[in-house]
Amino acid sequence: MGNAESNAYQNHLSRFLPEEQSDIDGLFDTLSGSSGSSGAKNAKAAKKTVTLAALQAHTREPLPEAMTARLYNGMKSIDLPGKSAGLGEQIAKEQFVIFMSNLLKGNADEKISIIMRMIAKTGGPLKGKQIQEFTEDLITSVVHVLSYRKELKGWSLENTRDFSSGVKALASELLSELKLPDGTKPVGSQLLETSFDQSVIEDWVYRVPQVSVFLSVVIRQGLHVLHSLPDQTNDILNLVPHCKGIKGRGVVSLFDIPAIIYINSHLPAEMQHKWQLLFSSRLHGESFSQLCAHIVNKGPCIVIIRDLDGFIFGGFASHSWEVKPQFQGDNRCFLFSVFPTLAVYTYTGYNDHYMYLNHGQQTMPNGLGMGGQHGYFGLWIDSDYGKGHSKAKPRCTTYNSPQLSAKEDFTLDAMEVWAVGDAPESAGKGKKSILDVDPQAQALLEMAGKSRQSEGLREPMEEEEGDDDEN
Repeated sequence: MGNAESNAYQNHLSRFLPEEQSDIDGLFDTLSGSSGSSGAKNAKAAKKTVTLAALQAHTREPLPEAMTARLYNGMKSIDLPGKSAGLGEQIAKEQFVIFMSNLLKGNADEKISIIMRMIAKTGGPLKGKQIQEFTEDLITSVVHVLSYRKELKGWSLENTRDFSSGVKALASELLSELKLPDGTKPVGSQLLETSFDQSVIEDWVYRVPQVSVFLSVVIRQGLHVLHSLPDQTNDILNLVPHCKGIKGRGVVSLFDIPAIIYINSHLPAEMQHKWQLLFSSRLHGESFSQLCAHIVNKGPCIVIIRDLDGFIFGGFASHSWEVKPQFQGDNRCFLFSVFPTLAVYTYTGYNDHYMYLNHGQQTMPNGLGMGGQHGYFGLWIDSDYGKGHSKAKPRCTTYNSPQLSAKEDFTLDAMEVWAVGDAPESAGKGKKSILDVDPQAQALLEMAGKSRQSEGLREPMEEEEGDDDEN
């Protein structure tokens, strides 16, 4: 190994802590079939190589085959001094370490040439369709490997909606950030046929953090390396929030895994670690009173709705819901759509009509609303449960969101509300249920011959941390 090559290699190696270096060494030894004492290992390291077949054998279950091939092409793309570019079919130790260093520790400039070769073996310029296929493979691989490694933290492919449409929706949302040098953003079929050069794709990787985060997850969890070491950043640790309150209740969430990841990344950092189900129309019944009883004073939460046309959308409320005839919340609130498109719409600064909840008043509208104004909300659920509207044409004044539902006035098919982050003190464990504080509700139940423990009417006591975190 020449001095220049040796120095560059050592610089990359020095980015890793000693225990990380030994983790990478161990993985390379496994992949290259090496064994023996560390002294012999170091002497032979330069001669040992990794083949595509060895990489495929190692990742056959945790990663889709297409992603393994992309990782291999990325490793192979790293040029070493004195070695003809692209001719070697096997991965040398130096290439392996530089690949890890650039993708896990590097900036956009260091990552881009590898990512270009992962998108297409030939490198750039690249068509939008090639970038789309790479992005969909990347998202699919994240969901697949987190499920395989049991790292979905209580979520599963069984208790969430099918993720295939979510993969396409998230890929489409990330690709919408591709920007040509003149500042224009191609859309639809035009985007798929547009050619993008390396500088444009580097700018995209720099501005869209999910690309780097997803690659890091695929490498760490797919190759099973550096996955338990302390250098993991919060965007990886909180990529998927812990799921609470759904286990064993037969509920399939309106969210899919890619949507959970994307919506969670837009929450305030201190709220990204946990979601707890507060209300589900399928568990608690189709009643505005039940909705209010389950969500008031429970801290910040996410409301998600499916209309009868299958459109899925909702909003994040940054404060506890309170029943009152005034707007509430702050500029951290946002609206979002999940299906048929995935997108987040944040505040415009035009007004402060962030969130509204009212019930039982004659002079003011009764219902749950976010954005816009009375009668023209970005999102509205009427107290006459089952009716709602999204009257935002051309755009909601508060959030700049379009019409979220299929029709302006929609009929509700299903609804969920999730508390995010830690519950406020006032909503602590052992809090009385509506059955304790509302004698009328209790009397009605007794008249109907139902016990106070009726499923869905009294919440099960929240499990200890971790109980839901099994797939």
